[in-house]
Amino acid sequence: MDSTAHAFKNNVRTALDDGKLQTALKLFPEGFPVKRRLAMDRLPEFDALRDAARDIKNHTLAHLDHYLERFESKVIDSGGQVHWCPDAESARQTVLAICRDAGAKTVTKGKSMIGEEIAINESLEKAGLRPVETDLGEYIIQLRHEPPSHIIAPAIHLSKDQVAEAFRKQHTHLPADRPLEEPAVLLDEARAVLRREFLAADVGITGANMLVAETGSMVLVTNEGNGDLTQTLPRVQIVIASIEKVVPTLEDATTILRVLARSATGQEMSVYTTFTTGPKRPEDLDGPEAYHVVLLDNGRTKMLGSEFQDMLRCIRCGACINHCPVYGAIGGHAYGWVYSGPMGAVLIPNLIGVEATADLPNASTLCGRCEDVCPMRIPLPRMLRQLRAHQFSRNIGPSSQRYGLRAWAFLARRPALYRLAMRLGVGTLGAWGRRRGRFRSLPLAGGWTRSRDLAAPAGQTFQQQWSARGGARS
Repeated sequence: MDSTAHAFKNNVRTALDDGKLQTALKLFPEGFPVKRRLAMDRLPEFDALRDAARDIKNHTLAHLDHYLERFESKVIDSGGQVHWCPDAESARQTVLAICRDAGAKTVTKGKSMIGEEIAINESLEKAGLRPVETDLGEYIIQLRHEPPSHIIAPAIHLSKDQVAEAFRKQHTHLPADRPLEEPAVLLDEARAVLRREFLAADVGITGANMLVAETGSMVLVTNEGNGDLTQTLPRVQIVIASIEKVVPTLEDATTILRVLARSATGQEMSVYTTFTTGPKRPEDLDGPEAYHVVLLDNGRTKMLGSEFQDMLRCIRCGACINHCPVYGAIGGHAYGWVYSGPMGAVLIPNLIGVEATADLPNASTLCGRCEDVCPMRIPLPRMLRQLRAHQFSRNIGPSSQRYGLRAWAFLARRPALYRLAMRLGVGTLGAWGRRRGRFRSLPLAGGWTRSRDLAAPAGQTFQQQWSARGGARS
């Protein structure tokens, strides 16, 4: 998909004015965050598992070339093929070539963020093929021609009525006056429509939650079983995955699985956890005749060895998104590309360039909640600050913002002058706003006061109060 991250502020205004989206977002804190906390409470060793999972990924990233080559060797031994793709275009052409060789007309697809990243559906449609999303959320947004708004819940921004509207518009072979008020009815209808697509598909495309170097296996977790049907019914299976998804052993994969579902949906395990190795063997009753793994780089090797390498530990659980106050206010589409929330604000600039995504690193309160809940202990706030520093050093962003930062830095390096300036500023604003207790407008603060009042300072500065309590010298 084409990025609109450069228009982030306009995207935000659209999101804030969308009443249906705001209604959906109000329910957000009552779902995944609560379930995650309850799952953690039931597993006392959860934090120890987080440390173990982090160490596994750190070790793998330090020896990524070794484990990727070992994975490739094992896939070939099992009868499959591995395709190395440096960028999105090469991945799209590789998938198209496989589909053409198979004489494919219909391609079923399991939920894959890498598929979204390389815009594989658009590429297949341009080539005359018919891609069909089989994950329910992905199927709904495909009907509405929308991108996903969340990693694990792509249609979370929609209401039940909006889903019913999409079904009535697209499922024209069904009676127009059929009842679609209940979620179970919507689910049954989607299942009946997709069943025919599963059986008609020539090629199935899935993502991969992990790739196991020890066995050449791919690990896929779903809650609907659509992934299993996508990879076992068609004649040809294509797995599209980014290079950092590899882990050394099956035991390592099971360790990460223990934190994945709990962090994502609060489940002990996802309903379906499938390990697949190569194509169908002669003694197998079912499975694909051909098995391809498309390994995508798309800028990730540039992150290796950089201050953003830790981002490659991400297992796409969505925990950081689920706990982000900014995402909770604007949803996922405002970020303008495949990924959203804190992980998106770090990953998108690294993949498509900080110049075209200048607002994303600033779309954070730096409250630190994202790092607190990340099962892989990724220091997202630190990386957001580093991206901001990159922007400043390269003169990216509004000049008023850069001059403001320079002025603040000048004062911050001179503690005595900083304290004096704060006292004067707080004292002046406090006296000026004493009668109302707030400001409806204020020079240089229009970004704040356009949508809400600014509280007038009351009393002393923080440092004065801290000193009065014996905390530090003033």
